[in-house]
Amino acid sequence: MRIVLKFGSGILASVKGNTLDRRQFSRLCRDVAWLVGQGHECIVVSSGAVAAGLASLGLKERPEDLALRQACAAVGQSKLMALYAECFSPHGLEVAQLLLTHGDIDSRTRFENVRGTLCRLLERGNVVPIINENDSVATEELRFGDNDRLSAEVAILAGADELLLLTSVEGLLDAKGNRLPIVLDVAKVMGLARVDKGRLSVGGMISKLQAVKLAIDHGVLTIIGSGRKAGQIAAIVAGRDAGTRFLVGEKKR
Repeated sequence: MRIVLKFGSGILASVKGNTLDRRQFSRLCRDVAWLVGQGHECIVVSSGAVAAGLASLGLKERPEDLALRQACAAVGQSKLMALYAECFSPHGLEVAQLLLTHGDIDSRTRFENVRGTLCRLLERGNVVPIINENDSVATEELRFGDNDRLSAEVAILAGADELLLLTSVEGLLDAKGNRLPIVLDVAKVMGLARVDKGRLSVGGMISKLQAVKLAIDHGVLTIIGSGRKAGQIAAIVAGRDAGTRFLVGEKKR
């Protein structure tokens, strides 16, 4: 099975928010390595470059100035990849960096080039592609989505079977704060999306539900789940009661 896992800033940054959480990276990479060991093909769409670059530029929190956020991302992207390489290495896995813009996906030629590159990387069996928006030249995810939409576009491009949106909450919550285990119609739950989000997060639940709709409209089973809770990734992929599962097509019946 081909799986796209999206890790947002809210689950990758430390509590203070001005650096990356090494323990989180170690655990998340271990979980992905386990999936690869089970025969799954995994692609990671990762935020976190801005958080990684804050301390290097002497900043304590995410700046409001867009150009300064881009500068943070430019400094932090190499640190982000270095940490992924460090955490995947004990599991015998290499990492490959792909920096994309939405223009790369909108262009048919570049779309095919990216898909070809991903397929060749996954064929190796020991490489985990790490995808991020090219924040130093593009701004959409920095402004609005924290890579939510990009992860859906990558899942469609790659022909993924599942898209996992890992966040700081256990899934989509109803009006009483209870997790919804299964959703059949995204449009009917849009009103449940809360506007609050973490200090380093960009899109919140609204952008996640928009990404969900895009993915399931293209036949990709999508799950929103906790990236902070141990064992969630394995539980979600195994089809156990974890996160919120958004069904597509025949699976709704």
